[in-house]
Amino acid sequence: MTSTRESELSADLDTLCAMYRRMRLIRQFEDRASRLYRTNEIPGFLHLSIGQEATAVGACWPLDDRDVVTSTHRGHGHCIAKGLDVTGMFAELMGRRTGTCQGRGGSMHIADPRKGIFGANGIVAAGLPIAVGAATAAQLRAEGGVVLAFFGDGAVAQGMFHEAVNLAAVWQLPVIFCCENNHYAEFSPATDQHRATLADRARGYGVDFARVDGNDVVAVAETVSGLVRELRDGGGPVLLEAETYRWHGHYEGDPERYRDASELEEWKARDPLTLLARRLDPEVVATIDREIDEVVDKAVTEAKAAEEPAPETLHHYVGVPREPVPEPPEPTGEVFRTMDAVREALDHELAADSDVFLAGIDVGAGGNVFGLTRGLAEKYPGRVRDTPISESAVVGTAVGAAMAGLRPVVELMYFDFIGVCLDQLMNQAAKLRFMTGGAASLPMVVRTQFGAGRSSGSQHSQSLEALLAHIPGLTVVMPSTPSDTYGLLRAAIRDPNPVVFVENRLLYGRKGPRPEPGHLVPLGRAAIRREGTDVTLVSYSKLVHECSAVAEELAQEGISVEVIDLRTIAPLDTETVLRSLAKTNRLVIAHQAVERFGVGAELAAVAAEQGFWALDAPVARVGAEHTPAPYAPSLEQAWLPTRERIARAVRRSVLD
Repeated sequence: MTSTRESELSADLDTLCAMYRRMRLIRQFEDRASRLYRTNEIPGFLHLSIGQEATAVGACWPLDDRDVVTSTHRGHGHCIAKGLDVTGMFAELMGRRTGTCQGRGGSMHIADPRKGIFGANGIVAAGLPIAVGAATAAQLRAEGGVVLAFFGDGAVAQGMFHEAVNLAAVWQLPVIFCCENNHYAEFSPATDQHRATLADRARGYGVDFARVDGNDVVAVAETVSGLVRELRDGGGPVLLEAETYRWHGHYEGDPERYRDASELEEWKARDPLTLLARRLDPEVVATIDREIDEVVDKAVTEAKAAEEPAPETLHHYVGVPREPVPEPPEPTGEVFRTMDAVREALDHELAADSDVFLAGIDVGAGGNVFGLTRGLAEKYPGRVRDTPISESAVVGTAVGAAMAGLRPVVELMYFDFIGVCLDQLMNQAAKLRFMTGGAASLPMVVRTQFGAGRSSGSQHSQSLEALLAHIPGLTVVMPSTPSDTYGLLRAAIRDPNPVVFVENRLLYGRKGPRPEPGHLVPLGRAAIRREGTDVTLVSYSKLVHECSAVAEELAQEGISVEVIDLRTIAPLDTETVLRSLAKTNRLVIAHQAVERFGVGAELAAVAAEQGFWALDAPVARVGAEHTPAPYAPSLEQAWLPTRERIARAVRRSVLD
């Protein structure tokens, strides 16, 4: 009979062998990828982690199926350490249909959310806010899940790092921020990049800190195992620094003139695989090496034999097809305001679906700057959360929470602030479903508001919908009536795609009939607000009401104006516009955004390409002047598209 001590030793040896096997698989994967790159069999950028295997394997060792990792552009090792299949990974690097992401992500974006691998990321530090979102989901579910967010020492200089760590600390989230300190940020040594240590930064954020030898896989595994146990028991975020070294350059092909060969040789003497192999039987090590070589050879052979994605699949996975929603009947209930519509829609969805949660600056205690969410935090404890003023962290939290299966609704206080967090919208929310070959789900809403006309100035008045509509993968909604605000916001929260929902603050007090609680308005479909025969006048948001007033005025002059409310900017309902154009033969578009390069320009192009033979007059556009929004009321009125300018454009279209 084997003694207890011998059984424990055997188990320990089994664990060490398994760790070595996983590190060897990463090493051979990276080495083969390097060779495939040199023979042009990998077409895109390649960043390798040879030398850093112990950090990846040790940090992921205590994780299970509940847990999530986020990664970096140097993420192959993290993916393999979390259990990703190397055959699919090789195929992905080669751009094959059988790749992990069906050839749509490549090396820098490899991911499989189904395995808790929320992605390597081509944007430095971008995975950290996403990790905060995944950790929020874990906290709300209370099933003991934790998140491990890898980042390099260079990411510490990014604002997203600071926003993410601070928000995680404020919310006491179960996340380990694991810095793989390989001493270089691209070509620059860490000593040239920072003056404060990571330990000092941890103290500044009020989070725990740990340091470990990143080349000792056992030390890393033991350290992270202890941290994971604490987080599963309700502990808060931790900054972990694992000191290691990358043997290759920043990218394959990097001339590496920025470091001495002696430095590399010094670190190679501390090869993490060699350090562990010394604790094992050489014959066992040799057997594992042979087995891994066979696995890698077979994986490469299968990946090379796979076909490339068919060109006709180009548009796959940009978004999730929507289930048809019928246009609801006109509401006939008692009068309510747009601001009531926002609150009631949020309340309805919070009550209907426990996966819905709200987050944003002052949305909880303060009910947001306009009081729209007042009372919801008390009604739904833990699911309506105040955040610091950290737009990137807020939107990134929505991305990560959506990938983890929740339906987050986050708020940006002003539309203008979209520039502060554009990466998380443009490069993360909009692209992750596509880059993962459909594996990622992004049911999330970003609510914001705008509205010029009250001297809010250049940084609080902008209408930036065309900027977002230009980004494939985003839905952009801009309602004009209280009932549409209610129905479209509910539809947006239920939608499987990322939606930016833009309200006009000057409409918050506007009144209209209250719809039934089940009222849903289809996304991507325009509404005809007034029938007409002489000219089509297209607008959205607050300017729809100005256009309706113009139509009423011009009716007295014998001009019949058909008014179309787009409601959704992306996707754009060109079918309704073209159908109206075929009837009226004239088209005018009015919007509060700057006229050039706007929605009007897009509709003018559509009319020229698809409705040219119906046009009896040039397409006219009316928008804000091509300057920043001014502050002085006299200048602001000169800048804005007025009712008089709209009427003038319509008359010119019909009478000239």
